[in-house]
Amino acid sequence: MIVASLLLIIIDPRFTQHRVPTPSARDRIVPLRPSLVSSSFPDQPSCASRQQLPQWRSSSSSNSSNKSPASPYLLSRIRDYEQRHKRCDPHSESFLRNSQELVRLTRSKDLAPDCRYIVWVPVNGLGNRMLSLASSFVYALLTDRVLLVDFDDSMSGLFCEPFPDDATWLLPGDFTFKGRSNGEKFRGVYSLGNLLEKSEKKHDEEIAVQATALLYLYLSGDNNYDMLFYRDDTQKLLTNVPWLVLRSDQHFVPYFFVMPGFRAELDRLFPDKEAVFQHVGRYLFSPTNRVWGRVARFYDTYLAKAEQRIGLQVRVFYPDKTPASLMLPHILRCMQVVSGILPRLQQNETSPTSSATRSRTLKAVLVASLLEEFYTELKDMYWMRPAADDAAVGVYQTSHEGWQETGNGAHNVKALVDIYLLSMCDVLVTSHFSTFGYVAHSLAGLRPWYLQNPGDYEAKRNEPACVRAVSPEPCFHFHPYYDTNSANHGDAAGGGPAPVIMNCEDYEWGFKLANLKY
Repeated sequence: MIVASLLLIIIDPRFTQHRVPTPSARDRIVPLRPSLVSSSFPDQPSCASRQQLPQWRSSSSSNSSNKSPASPYLLSRIRDYEQRHKRCDPHSESFLRNSQELVRLTRSKDLAPDCRYIVWVPVNGLGNRMLSLASSFVYALLTDRVLLVDFDDSMSGLFCEPFPDDATWLLPGDFTFKGRSNGEKFRGVYSLGNLLEKSEKKHDEEIAVQATALLYLYLSGDNNYDMLFYRDDTQKLLTNVPWLVLRSDQHFVPYFFVMPGFRAELDRLFPDKEAVFQHVGRYLFSPTNRVWGRVARFYDTYLAKAEQRIGLQVRVFYPDKTPASLMLPHILRCMQVVSGILPRLQQNETSPTSSATRSRTLKAVLVASLLEEFYTELKDMYWMRPAADDAAVGVYQTSHEGWQETGNGAHNVKALVDIYLLSMCDVLVTSHFSTFGYVAHSLAGLRPWYLQNPGDYEAKRNEPACVRAVSPEPCFHFHPYYDTNSANHGDAAGGGPAPVIMNCEDYEWGFKLANLKY
């Protein structure tokens, strides 16, 4: 995941209806109804984005908010969840009562917990975290659990509390359970995979799993016994375990559609399979004023007047193998030749133009990258020479950190600013395999152009520099490879029991959701 550089093409000042309201304009906002955002929220100055982002999205002609509204069933289930969360959150008596079972780590098999929890633990960069956190919330909806988050310092101050009535999703700082700080040895003993591996008979599995009050779920890509989590029979074993602690850096929602036990409910929740993360992410993630203020000010200053906002997100995984000198021609081949998003340059370097004598199209390109070179080269390119279509192209960037600092809170603020600015663009070009890019285009509901890995440029020079995504949904990179519930699913793109799953355009081994027709 990447902190982005932003390339902006500034556009005609007449197009002011896309202007993002700043916090000072809060009183002019009228929240949309019906909405995933509860009407129980007051008009909070402390979280201006909760009301202002839906207002901006409703007025944006390029945004897909109104093209795929949330289903009435999802709205009702969200409202039900909010009541459950309030009843079971860390301020409640139920939470204190259920916490007592963690002292002994065992529970009576005859006692059904009144509140059951899924505790999310952060792993890797911000894009990975947002994807896995949204997936964990979908799991909470499917299993009637309550989602709590064990944020580290680098996550504090990024998002507003998502649930109404003063409920919190934050695990208390003084709340301890064995294994939260006791190292990998304990967590290995009380992991789902460890218990299943040691159980040779089904009856043993039931006793081992159902008798415990706490289980760790490791769903970060290792093809081990923990991945048996994605079986219906395993889900039945987990039903009465009060505490599940989940550690994952993946967007694992797509595989739920392969599981027969979840499929019918998911179809009711999400009739449009290409708007799952969009709905969940927009509900769950409202940037704090610290983040939203930077987003609104940058947008108002550089993007609001553009006829077209172009987002370019560049993630260089191996700088030694793919230096900027190799990536830049690759990017231009994608944006000027393959997609036609950016205009080519005129050969005449001194061709005079005057905005006073002619109407010119203004374009804003937002470049998001840890590296500065892409912003600098593109900015100079469109400044030194005129565009072939006589468009005025401006190139902008919010930051260029140089390298990823996952545990740095200030770094994550800059990353989140870039994610939301990218999500407010009209068209997106993002890097293959980048979870940072996935979050941006999924929040926007846009089908991006994926930059392919140039690799051996000479060997791949005849291949497309980028491909258009079929669906805006993120990719589940590392899914299970066993036959779920003894059903041979085979190639995901081949249909079978889950015809809404396809192989990812940017990573052929991954799965993603799409509205497929067979």
